[in-house]
Amino acid sequence: MSGRRLGPGRVEAFTDGVVAIIITIMVLELKVPETGNLHALIGSAPVLLAYVLSFVNVGLFWNNHHHMFSAVERVDGRVMWANLFLLFWLSLVPFVIRWLDESAFAAGATAAYGIVLGLAAIGYSLTERAIIACNGKESAVARAIGSDWKGWGSIALYFTGVPLAFVSRWFAIALYVAVVALWLIPDRRIVRAFEGELRG
Repeated sequence: MSGRRLGPGRVEAFTDGVVAIIITIMVLELKVPETGNLHALIGSAPVLLAYVLSFVNVGLFWNNHHHMFSAVERVDGRVMWANLFLLFWLSLVPFVIRWLDESAFAAGATAAYGIVLGLAAIGYSLTERAIIACNGKESAVARAIGSDWKGWGSIALYFTGVPLAFVSRWFAIALYVAVVALWLIPDRRIVRAFEGELRG
């Protein structure tokens, strides 16, 4: 099956469905404050902020995945397995959010959060490379990605935060937020390259 080349539509649709389920599970894992006053809501602020950070992270993966697949002509088994690797780690995001909540942001849980998102970033990079291998080095995706300094920088920040979590969990979280800031402005490289190919 690995040598068979297929259209990208089913991979993208499957990814969309899995991401929607992940986001649903994340919000269902949030605990409702036991009382109706503002103090109880403030007590839930750390896990709410972790949810917001995770929602934005998952949303950024989905957004960039969507833009990338808009320029993909075909996929093969390598692309599908790399994409599954990405989705596996994203599916663990609700688990690490719950661990952060129940451990009061313990060092181990904070490090695990960075590991999960760092491995998801590696999965995204592997998916990119598999797509390039399938579609060719002159494809729109290959030209758009280029050196991919943002991707490699994100992986470096996540895995710098992992050991740092055992020194200062808040510095580690600051690095995780820095990754979000790095990607918050949508990456238009792929869209520009794809549009250029259409005009050409």
